[in-house]
Amino acid sequence: MSGPRPVFFISDGTGITAETIGHALLTQFEGVNFETQRIAFVDTYDKAQLASERIRQRGAHCGLRPIVVNTVVDGTLTDIIAESGALMLDVFRPFISPLESELAEPRQPRVNKAHAMVDYKAYEARINATNYALTHDDGMDVRYDDADLILVGVSRSGKTPTCLYLALHFGVRAANYPLTEEDLENRELPKRLRPFRKKLFALTIDPERLRQVREARRPGSRYANLEQCKSEVSIAEALYRQENLPVLSTTHTSIEEIASKVMSTLGIERQLY
Repeated sequence: MSGPRPVFFISDGTGITAETIGHALLTQFEGVNFETQRIAFVDTYDKAQLASERIRQRGAHCGLRPIVVNTVVDGTLTDIIAESGALMLDVFRPFISPLESELAEPRQPRVNKAHAMVDYKAYEARINATNYALTHDDGMDVRYDDADLILVGVSRSGKTPTCLYLALHFGVRAANYPLTEEDLENRELPKRLRPFRKKLFALTIDPERLRQVREARRPGSRYANLEQCKSEVSIAEALYRQENLPVLSTTHTSIEEIASKVMSTLGIERQLY
């Protein structure tokens, strides 16, 4: 039996690092079908044995050698996982020796430090930014003095998920303002946004994609009608040009890319948490 190539993201912590790097690697091979699984908190002998057996069984079942993207820091546990017969891709190993040589300091293997709550000030900033994004979602709160940026766009163009991503991963206080029918009829920047022009970034989207998104939310409604979507997007884009706002289409752009381009354009420099 054969099928998708099994890929396991293995970690002694959350597995976020292994999965993020693993997905970045897999996207380089568009012609291959992958089946991915994350196994987190593999930090004991017994857990490593269970993970190894699970990987071995999956490989035997599908008839394909599994791939393991591994961030387990304990070499003994990594060796146990390797007994599964999988192709082992150890994320940290290629970098540890050069760093030890350069720094003249041996590494101190520590589990789950990349995403642990070790910097309470940074963690609190992320939580506050998340609360800010939720409070200022869809123009519910229009006090934008403390905002790092304000995303503008028609309804369902990707503003809310981008704001939450910026808050959770960068601690950015991101608000968003949905352009209403009244705003579009006036064909000018809403008065409440004018004092914050330097914080504005506009999002647009292909009308057909917008129709699909809205149809899933409100099936058969005028809100999801293609002509309505075309009209809103057309007027919104004209407004962006008129006001000379930076703009990005979210149609084929991931949230990660949107966030990166927004921050770069507005000159916001933050560390990824």
